[in-house]
Amino acid sequence: MEKIIITGVDGNFGGFTARSILNKKDKNDLIFTSPNKNIVAQYQEEEIDARYADYTDPEQLKEAFAGGETLLLISVPQVGEKRRTMHKNAIDAAVGAGVKKIIYTSIVGAGIPENDAYEIADHKFTEAYIFETGLKYVILRDAQYSEAMLASFEQAAASDGILTNNMGDGRIAHVSRDDCAEAAACVAAGAGENNTIYYITGPTANTMEEFVSIGSEVTGKKVVYKYITDEDMWAFFDSKFIPRKTEGDWSKADPAFPFCSDGMVTFGRAIRLGQMSNCTKDFEMLTGKKPKSVRDLFADIESHSIGSRTATD
Repeated sequence: MEKIIITGVDGNFGGFTARSILNKKDKNDLIFTSPNKNIVAQYQEEEIDARYADYTDPEQLKEAFAGGETLLLISVPQVGEKRRTMHKNAIDAAVGAGVKKIIYTSIVGAGIPENDAYEIADHKFTEAYIFETGLKYVILRDAQYSEAMLASFEQAAASDGILTNNMGDGRIAHVSRDDCAEAAACVAAGAGENNTIYYITGPTANTMEEFVSIGSEVTGKKVVYKYITDEDMWAFFDSKFIPRKTEGDWSKADPAFPFCSDGMVTFGRAIRLGQMSNCTKDFEMLTGKKPKSVRDLFADIESHSIGSRTATD
């Protein structure tokens, strides 16, 4: 029997997806993969076909994907050339293993040629490489995770009450990471149409001023938004010893910012320029549920932390 492969089940996104799809498909129809052998062992104890997967070894990956018909390729946390190579290895291995369909978790803005945000380039590369295979595909372009901005709100509330960035009046339909993972689980289980791009977003596209206003109202913590230029934002991160690129020196970096500054600044710029403002009902169509709003997430902020992630994983 050909199976559905869920990658990265050790991560925040992949772990949620794995738990969700177990409620939708028989475990005998699933393959879970992870570069974490301890997580693999835990799923094996549940009698799930869980396999170690090394994204730096295409031949090993081909063995990990053997027998799978559909591959859910969850974007890895690395950024830049390392991520592109790992994604290419996974796609090559899927082709070699006889996989017939790839589902990929991308990002809003990836379909806009002029969007040159640092991390967007990785997703553009991966999407194009999937298209070149000729396999069936579904691309899930996720909006910015609400959890990331909830963390920024909390940091501001705990300091001077000012959330500062370069997003300006740009709009983005912040979406819960769990909602993105739920959409991925539903598509892996068979929802949606092949050879289609879906935008997984929250119900409303908000400016940062609107975002912090909602947060202040719901939490009772007074936070205001302040716009700064791209150059000032780079200078701020430089003062925190945040490397411009992921390959930089992280030894002195402020742990509150686990992302390279080129990624954060260019991402904010893309939002300001209206290059990531998609707001759709695709989540509801794929899952049969309504996405959590920013207000919903602030009301349950303790359950929506960004989780552990480092820029050098």
